[in-house]
Amino acid sequence: MLSSVSTTVIVLREVTPVVTAAVTPFDVLTAVFFVTTVVTTGYLLGSIPVANLVARANAGVDLRDVGDRNPGYWNAKGQLGRRVAAAVFAGDVAKGAIAALFGLLMATDGRWWMCYLGGLAAMVGHAWPLFDGFRGGRSVLTFVGAVIVCATVPSIVGIALLGAVWIASRNFAWAARAGIVSLPIIQQVLQGPFRTAATGLLMAFIGLRFWQAALESRTTAHANSDAT
Repeated sequence: MLSSVSTTVIVLREVTPVVTAAVTPFDVLTAVFFVTTVVTTGYLLGSIPVANLVARANAGVDLRDVGDRNPGYWNAKGQLGRRVAAAVFAGDVAKGAIAALFGLLMATDGRWWMCYLGGLAAMVGHAWPLFDGFRGGRSVLTFVGAVIVCATVPSIVGIALLGAVWIASRNFAWAARAGIVSLPIIQQVLQGPFRTAATGLLMAFIGLRFWQAALESRTTAHANSDAT
């Protein structure tokens, strides 16, 4: 008797269709609202021209007209000194971190990619800032802030490796390369391919910005040579 009842229950479980909640227009509108809010907030945060605000306040200069013409930490350090440029470093990292954290907080049902979406939006804002004539930097430090939030454990390991190489070599450029190159490898091991691919997308955006900067530099050099 018990055997027949158990068999009946198993059969019913197998033939009974799984009932899933239907997606309603409200669900779609809610998702669109969340995504739009994250993208807009991230872009506006990224558009805050931290480097130029600091440069104008301390030296009355536009970093896009001096040095390597990049409104970022390294140019600020060369033009304004390390102490003043520290504010640029902190501000640019904070933009990416806050935008990514906002995306993470807005995520529902395990939508981890919202964190990356907020970070990417901030990087786009840093590159083409609404509040500074759409001429911005390369988004490296904004990326750092975003990835620290979206991939915290791999970032900590990567930063530790960067520090170890820096101490051993006394060469920050090589240390930074070691940290950046190792990050996707570490993340692949710890978090799998999907989040690693998302981090790779952010890194590809930085590559695009460096390519654009090199192209603009060559174009300017050709124009100057033609003028002479």
